[in-house]
Amino acid sequence: MLDIQKKLSNSFYALLALPATAMGLGLSIQIAALSWLLTYEYGLSISDIGLVWATGPIAGIVGQVIIGIISDNVWVMNGRRRVFIIVGGVLASLMLLALPNIGIIQAGLGVEAILGIAIVISMVLDLSINVSFNPTRSIIADVTPEGRARTKGYTWMQFVSGTFGVLSYFIGATLGNIALIYIGAAVVLLFSVIPPFFIKEPRYLGRYGEDEDEITKSMENEDPTPIHYASPFEVFMNIRPLWGFLLYGIYAIIKRLSGFEFPGYYFETFALALSVLLIVQALMAKEDGKSAEEAGKIGFQKILAAHSFSWIGVQSMFIYFFAFVEFQIPDLSNEAIGSVVNWSFFTLNLVAAIIPVLILEPLANKFGRVKTHAGSLFIMAFGYACIVYLGNSPFTIYFLMMIVGIGWASIISLPFAIMSQKVAQNQMGLYMGLFNLSVVLPQLVSSFAIGEVVEDVPEKTILLIICSVTVLASAIAWSFVKEPEDRFTENPVISELESES
Repeated sequence: MLDIQKKLSNSFYALLALPATAMGLGLSIQIAALSWLLTYEYGLSISDIGLVWATGPIAGIVGQVIIGIISDNVWVMNGRRRVFIIVGGVLASLMLLALPNIGIIQAGLGVEAILGIAIVISMVLDLSINVSFNPTRSIIADVTPEGRARTKGYTWMQFVSGTFGVLSYFIGATLGNIALIYIGAAVVLLFSVIPPFFIKEPRYLGRYGEDEDEITKSMENEDPTPIHYASPFEVFMNIRPLWGFLLYGIYAIIKRLSGFEFPGYYFETFALALSVLLIVQALMAKEDGKSAEEAGKIGFQKILAAHSFSWIGVQSMFIYFFAFVEFQIPDLSNEAIGSVVNWSFFTLNLVAAIIPVLILEPLANKFGRVKTHAGSLFIMAFGYACIVYLGNSPFTIYFLMMIVGIGWASIISLPFAIMSQKVAQNQMGLYMGLFNLSVVLPQLVSSFAIGEVVEDVPEKTILLIICSVTVLASAIAWSFVKEPEDRFTENPVISELESES
C-alpha cells in the first residue's frame, strides 16, 4: 500500500479521483461533441439526436446495476472494482475514437442508415462508461471512512474530474471538437488503466449494525466476498420512487421505435402523476423507530426521489442547449454555435471544479451535506431562470452559467457522500447502481419528452424554463432528506491490515 493511502493525504484523494475523472472526461467529450456532430456534420434532427442520447440511460440501467452487483461479490486482480475500471476505460477510449469516424464506418460497412451506426457507437460508448462509472465511485466509499473523509473523497473526485472537464471544453472551444475527441481518448485510457494498480482495496466490506468486534471477527473468519445477488424483485422494490420514470421510459422507447402511441398525452400525464405520487410518498416516510437496515432503505429511497428531478434539468441542458443558443443568437454560424456551447459548458465546469473542495466541503462539514446540497440547487434554479430572461449574448450566458455551475458542482459530488452512508457497505456497488437509476431514468424523459417539447415549441427558452422548474423541485425535495450519521470512522484498509496482523 502506498504511504499516501495510509495517511489519506490529498495526493491520495487526487489519485483516487483519476478513474472517475477518466469516465467523467469521456462523458464531457460526448456532451461537447455528440449533438454538434450529429446536427452539423450528419444532419440529424432534434428528435433523432434525442434517440441517440437515449442509449446512455439504457446503458446505465443495464450496466451500472449489473456491474455494481457483480463487483460487490468478486475478487479479481487483487481488487473488487479494478478489473471493471480497466476494461470499461479501454472500451470507452476506443468508442471515442469512433465518434468522428462515423461516416468512414458507414462507408466501410456499406450501409445507408447513419442514425443506426450513431446509435450503436453511442450505446457501446455509454455502456463502456457505465461499466467503469459505478466501480470508480464505489471504490471511493470502499477505501475511505464515513464522515468528513468520505465527503472529502467525493469533493476531490469532482475537483479533479471537473478540472479535466473544464480543460476538455477549453480544448473544444479553441482547437475544435475533433481535436478534443482524440486528445480525450488518450487521457481516458491512461487514467483508467494506470491508477487502479496503485489503490489497495479492502477485501472485507461491512454490513448493517456491526460494531468493531463483529467487524474484526468477520474479517478473520468469513469469506471476504460474501455473495448477495439482489433479486429482480428486490431491485424493483428499492427503486419504487422511480416507477413512474421507468414506466414512461419503456413507453417512450416503444413509441419511438414502433410508432405506436396512445391518443393525446394521457399516458404521459399518468406517468407524471404516478412519479409525483410515489416521490411524495417516499419523502414523507419516517425513518425513526426502524431497524438500521430498514431506515437505510427508506433514506435511500428519499435520496432517489430528491435526486431524480435535478437530472431532468441537467441532462436537458446538455442535450439541447445548442438549440437554445441558436434561438437566442440567430446570427451565429454552425461553428460559432458549437463554440458558444463549449464556452458555456467551460464556465459551468470551471465553477464546478473549483468550489467542491474550497467551498462545498467546508460548508457541508459546518451545516451538513443535505442542507448544503439543497441550497446549491436553489442557486442553480435561479441561474437557469436568469438565463431565460437575460441570456441574449454569449458573454451574459457564460456569466450566468457560472451561477448554474454551483448546483452542478454539488450534484456530482455531495449526493454520493450522502447516499453511501445510507446503505450497507458490502452492497455499495448494488446501491451505487440503483442510485444511478435516479440519474438515467429521468434522462429518458430528457431524451424523449423534453426533446419533443423543444422541437415543437417555437420559443426555445422553454428549455431553460423546464430546467429551472425541475431543479427547484429537486431542491425542495432534498429538504425532506435526513442528514446521515457516521457509522465507521476508521480507514477501512488500515483497519483490515491491523486485524490481519
